[in-house]
Amino acid sequence: MKIVTFNIQNLFHRDRSFLEKPFNKNKEEWEMEVDQLLEKPTKSSQDNERIRELAPLVGMDNGYQLPYAVLRRKAGFLFLKGKNYLNELRASELTDWNGWIALQNYPLDPIAVENKARVIADVNPDILVLQEIEDRASLEEFNDEFLSWFGCKPFQKTCVMQGNSKRGQEIGILTRKGYEIKSVRSHVYDLNFPGEIGFDKDLMEYEILTARGNSLWILATHLQEQTEYKEHSDAKRKAQAEKIAEVYHKLYAEGKKQIAVMGTLNTISYCNSLAPLLQRTNLKLVTKHPSFNVDFDKGKDAGYYSLGAYRMGVNIKQKDYLLLSPELFDKVKSSGLNRKGIWPDKRPMWWVYPSIHCKAHAASEHPAIWVDLSL
Repeated sequence: MKIVTFNIQNLFHRDRSFLEKPFNKNKEEWEMEVDQLLEKPTKSSQDNERIRELAPLVGMDNGYQLPYAVLRRKAGFLFLKGKNYLNELRASELTDWNGWIALQNYPLDPIAVENKARVIADVNPDILVLQEIEDRASLEEFNDEFLSWFGCKPFQKTCVMQGNSKRGQEIGILTRKGYEIKSVRSHVYDLNFPGEIGFDKDLMEYEILTARGNSLWILATHLQEQTEYKEHSDAKRKAQAEKIAEVYHKLYAEGKKQIAVMGTLNTISYCNSLAPLLQRTNLKLVTKHPSFNVDFDKGKDAGYYSLGAYRMGVNIKQKDYLLLSPELFDKVKSSGLNRKGIWPDKRPMWWVYPSIHCKAHAASEHPAIWVDLSL
């Protein structure tokens, strides 16, 4: 039985807030310029043209919601405008603003979508856990239409429950024939110590009945990202890790010994925020198993170890984890990591799919981690 965890970073569309913003240094100046232009009692044609140029860059939105619209690409983003728009901007009348709406989502490159399917087809699991998917409809379409392009049969069952994310970062699970999703539990409403929602995405608890009639419990999660406010993000992630450890200990005490914890924990293994999971439970990292296999970096980087990397010669910062209870760890036949869909911005370099020629073609910024169990 093969299990895979993969942060796929959306299937078809991604929230535009994830895009790198290359104009941050100039944005304040542009906003000041727009304010000055809008305050002018009379505007020349050059003023109106300049407002048109700056509008998408400073995030001006259109108040109209018309049934028909046109799309245009400006500064690398997609913008929408009502079909019956005038050629000139009426910038002096706020209620009649005739600008552009920046779409909340942007479409992923079709080559990137294909490479996502290629990664999954390569590892070809029986149970697949995905982070950062838009919704179940997208997952169903991806499962039915794209996997077969690369000789991978679609999964028989899919399950997605909406979490707390407002940016399309749901957790989903797919299983093949013979692997039943016996129960699903969301921890979306679990509170932390101050009485706030603990998980800004979710912690999903699955019970899977395997082809041999054994039960497997999977805890799938996506913890707090690292932000510029490091102390705050570390504290929140630690509280989330403590909650997962609590759920794990409860299951284990009930005699449910075959447990896997997986997902994007969003920091390196020696970070104190992960101590509740990595140091205060008996969970074991699959990357520490002797069978763990991955293509090494090219050239001299194969003998180099970057602090916080998965291991020597696999020099990408570890954010994604697959943890196993001792009972499952003893049943590992083989394990590994697929990073062929990741675009290496700079050294160290590794082998990638031939279809990846730039970052936009990458399947994800995360590897797929897999384990094959005798269960």
